Amino acid sequence: MIRRLGLVLAIAVFATASFAMLSKDALAKEYKIGYVDLAKVSDEYAKTKDFEKTFETQVKGKDAERQKFVDEVRKLKDEQALLSDKAKAEKQAVIDGKITNLQEFDKKVRDELIKQRNQMLAEIQKDIDTVISAYSKEAGYDIVLIKQTVLFADASLDLTAEVVKRLNTAKK
Repeated sequence: MIRRLGLVLAIAVFATASFAMLSKDALAKEYKIGYVDLAKVSDEYAKTKDFEKTFETQVKGKDAERQKFVDEVRKLKDEQALLSDKAKAEKQAVIDGKITNLQEFDKKVRDELIKQRNQMLAEIQKDIDTVISAYSKEAGYDIVLIKQTVLFADASLDLTAEVVKRLNTAKK
């Protein structure tokens, strides 16, 4: 019990001494802090909206291309129903080949679209980071946080609108 009391006392003395060593200026400095809602910035960034439109158009085009494969397989299956057993087996081999082609097409398109989406999101994130960094330095912020990680902050610390404005005017 006495050892624990001695240990607690030693820790308290060490903590007090460490605190006293901190310079008066380090304790007195006020930090300029702000936060940014990254989801809102991304959603309101014109480049994100343009990307989403382009991406949606590409997906629709790939869906139409895929539908051709599906229609071809359905047609072959309809034809197969009218054939003799031997001809059905031969037609099934053709159908299986078409299904394999469809699966390969699906994988290739999925991989391409994921890669393209990730590249575009990385580019958008880089733009956002660049604008936040430049604005923060220009406005004298010491710390800028992500809103999604802040439990509470006064709305006056929200830099989101200014970041969106700068992003959308910088890219025109």
